[in-house]
Amino acid sequence: MEYKELGATGVRLPEIALGTWEYSGGVEPLLRGIEAGAFFIDTAESYGSEPVVGEAVRGIRERVFVATKVSSGHLRRSDVLRAADQSLLRLKMDHIDLYQLHGPNPTIPIEETMGAMEDLVDAGKIRFIGVSNFMPRELRKAVAAMQRYKIVSNQVRYSLVERTIEPELLPYCQKNRITVVAFSPLGRGLANLRRNDPQGMLSKVAAETGKTEAQVALNWCTSKEGVIALTKSNSPARVVEDCLASSWRLSPEHLRMLDEGIRFRQRGAIELAMRRVARRVYAWRGRLRS
Repeated sequence: MEYKELGATGVRLPEIALGTWEYSGGVEPLLRGIEAGAFFIDTAESYGSEPVVGEAVRGIRERVFVATKVSSGHLRRSDVLRAADQSLLRLKMDHIDLYQLHGPNPTIPIEETMGAMEDLVDAGKIRFIGVSNFMPRELRKAVAAMQRYKIVSNQVRYSLVERTIEPELLPYCQKNRITVVAFSPLGRGLANLRRNDPQGMLSKVAAETGKTEAQVALNWCTSKEGVIALTKSNSPARVVEDCLASSWRLSPEHLRMLDEGIRFRQRGAIELAMRRVARRVYAWRGRLRS
């Protein structure tokens, strides 16, 4: 397994991490992933998977880097502090390695939210602060709101078929040493990758490298500076396969074949604005339920 520094923290993490969204595999796939070198596990209060993550790392906590998220409807100061405590209870841990905002909430001042996150670091309940689903404007505001600590990561969608982050967000994160944690790095499934691959470049590259198509797609993500790929499977064998996407690199020619042969999208300003409005509605509804 190859490792990459988390932000500018000096902490090195595996470039293939384990996700637990819509996860039902129990502890075995997570343990197999840890054994294969993927000792970075990501969850969230909204996933319902914090208890199984806590169970999986019991007895080996010191070997595993655990990340979780506070929902965007819980970003008031008191809600952030309460959510962290509840996540710690579900995880059965005394600290969280990386605590992330699950998404921006423009109805709440980002300074209030980040102040609470920094207080959690001071209290020893979390080690590092990250965000998720933050686009450039939102990330810049969050960075500017930090007083004592830095934002070390941004978890966003990134794959061969979804490259919205490439023109602006990815360069910004690389320049400012904010690790990109890429979720859905297989583009929501190999079937979707193949639908956008009219020339069969993925299978060609897989054949030429002696790797599986999933390993090629994951390696394409991790070939980018400062990018960690977050993969998920309920199958122990599949988890091991995904971990073997590391410790080698696609050649420049293979990267070119994939870049030029596979259709992808980059959402424009209008679509991104509509997504921001949708997130505001989601955050508002989450606030009403809390």
